[in-house]
Amino acid sequence: MHRDLGNHRKSYNKSDLTEQAISDNPMELFQKWYYEVEAADGLDETNAMSVSTLGLDGFPKSRMVLLKKYTFEGFIFYSNYQSEKGKAIEVNPRVCLSFFWPNLERQIIIKGKAEKIAENLSDGYFESRPEGSKLGAIVSDQSSVIESREVLENELKKLEKKYKGKEIERPDYWGGYLVKPVSIEFWQGRDNRLHDRIRYTLQADYDWKIERLAP
Repeated sequence: MHRDLGNHRKSYNKSDLTEQAISDNPMELFQKWYYEVEAADGLDETNAMSVSTLGLDGFPKSRMVLLKKYTFEGFIFYSNYQSEKGKAIEVNPRVCLSFFWPNLERQIIIKGKAEKIAENLSDGYFESRPEGSKLGAIVSDQSSVIESREVLENELKKLEKKYKGKEIERPDYWGGYLVKPVSIEFWQGRDNRLHDRIRYTLQADYDWKIERLAP
């Protein structure tokens, strides 16, 4: 098998990123970009992001998840704590989040430390989920090997009968993570591959150091 992709090229010219147009806090710029990307359309899930962890086997691994909340403190997503991702975070909480928004030719790369959020916050979000999603979180032993899809579907049918007309409580092995950033890089595509890259790095006094990086 062979396919040469060397001729796949495009020009990036939808926007720019200058020091004069940014704030002192990267979360304010994140919010501005998020709103702009969302308003521009052309993207199904603006909140889709990759989460990269260092696995127990020594290999890094990235997977797509959905951002569910962001604040000045950081970024929140939800997962099974016993999954491959959860076990990796338990041993090494240093993670990398990445957003790719091709409709505005933008990327954001976030380095930070993940920690479990308070149980009552996970309870609140779990309660807001559709019933099917709640049962899916219970039935799936995430990342484990299973015989077939039919096994999952049969277990789901059993749970649907079990919980019919009853409250579905959050299992203790499922909940949220807050990623507190220590570095946030904003990438804006530009002509001639001279892309704009602005990096915020958290300092000991909790101020952010702002630097421009070569593309």
